[in-house]
Amino acid sequence: MWYKVQEFTSQGLNKSQIRQETGLDRATIGKYQQMDERAFHEWIQTKNHLPRKLKAYRQQVRQMLEKAPYLSAAQVEDRLKETHSDLPEVHSKTVYNFVQAIRREHAIAKPTKGPRIFIKLEQLPYGRQGQVDFGETWMQDKAGKRHKVHFFTMVLSRSRQKYVCFQPQPFTAEAAVKAHYLAFEFFQGTPQQVLYDQDRVFVYDENLGDFLLTGAFNTFCNGQGFQAVFCRKADPQSKGKVENVVKYIKQNFIRGREYVNAEVLNQQALSWLSRTANAKVHATTQLVPQAEWEIEKSHLLVFTPLPREVALRSYKVRKDHTFCYKSNFYSLPEDTYQGPESYVLLKVMDQEIEVYTPESSLLCTHAISHGKGQLICKTDHRRKKSKTLEMLQKQAQELLGDDELARDYLKRFRDNKSRYFRDNLQYMITHYKGYPQAMLTEALLMSIENKIFNAKDLITLLNKKQQQQKAKVEITPKEPAVLNQATLHTIVETSDIHTYEKLF
Repeated sequence: MWYKVQEFTSQGLNKSQIRQETGLDRATIGKYQQMDERAFHEWIQTKNHLPRKLKAYRQQVRQMLEKAPYLSAAQVEDRLKETHSDLPEVHSKTVYNFVQAIRREHAIAKPTKGPRIFIKLEQLPYGRQGQVDFGETWMQDKAGKRHKVHFFTMVLSRSRQKYVCFQPQPFTAEAAVKAHYLAFEFFQGTPQQVLYDQDRVFVYDENLGDFLLTGAFNTFCNGQGFQAVFCRKADPQSKGKVENVVKYIKQNFIRGREYVNAEVLNQQALSWLSRTANAKVHATTQLVPQAEWEIEKSHLLVFTPLPREVALRSYKVRKDHTFCYKSNFYSLPEDTYQGPESYVLLKVMDQEIEVYTPESSLLCTHAISHGKGQLICKTDHRRKKSKTLEMLQKQAQELLGDDELARDYLKRFRDNKSRYFRDNLQYMITHYKGYPQAMLTEALLMSIENKIFNAKDLITLLNKKQQQQKAKVEITPKEPAVLNQATLHTIVETSDIHTYEKLF
């Protein structure tokens, strides 16, 4: 390891990069970098001495290990703290060195499971098998911000032809099925069987080898005709070919690459597959996967492609609750932006754009603008919808009697004043004082008959009627006045009732 550190240091790697390559601690790397070869050899030949602070516990630790040799150093430390309240404060690494020295001195080996025996399998026939796995890793963008990316990969076991696709969110059963379609389209066929982990994306239950597949994946397997084979739990070696591909993608393609977005990453991945992953000689087979695939593709099953539909494309949500499409800005409902990672899915058609949430539920639609730099905005996107219109309408309906007449009035109100319906409801709820039901019925009938839909007018009418009712109660009857004969024959001028209706 000292030689490796020296080699990487001479190549210009820093401590962090050397740590990634070797797994050593940064302090150890720094110590190795400061030692020349002679000093290093002298250091490793120096005898290690037992820590003096723990010398008094030597016999107890020896008895503990002889009785239970499987105990770890951390367990030994805990037992010592449990039985000795005055145990000296030492680092856990010191306890580890102390325990290891006692094991070596008294030959107390820690029992381990025997090494697993592997048998190299014979080469599979062309077209027989493919292997699938998922992976995830972190990438940095130009600004240094970290992004987690998830990927699906498939490899054909005979030719070692590889495919990979990326997305920013974890794979669901539906997303995994789409990734299979893309892989089979890339391979121009389907292998007879595909090997999987017992992943929840594919399997929701297992009973002694009988697997219950998720609905979307089960339908997909039946439609394509290949056999889905699942490994035992915690047995990744059963599909070692694709496990190596996952590691290859992380270390060769991902490492050091700058993240832009998922679309760019997938384009880069396809180029990498044709340029490197499938074009260079495979270390095990000593054959070029691309050339072997040219032979294997004639042995693959016929692939049934996914019915073509308009693809959903991911677009970033801006802080001002818009997204940019072909140099124009389209509005989104308030609260769509939930941070820098917010995005929406677009289905672009001939004349309009359908906007979907990441969960694929329709958010809104926009007519496509063919200009440049324009803002295409929907009025209701500028309103806060935390308190929904339906809640306000229900509250107003209860105030107006919650009967058929109130519902009919509010429905007509909404149809006539849809744009200002929310404002009218809020005014109605705020200024409502409580009126008798007969008075409400009379006012609503009058408003419907005369097509007057305005909350201020309704409240004003109700207040006026309430004042008139109070005035009638306060008037006391008086003695009839004695009229002279001239007054009795006076004709009073009257007005036409229609004049008042028009004024109202």
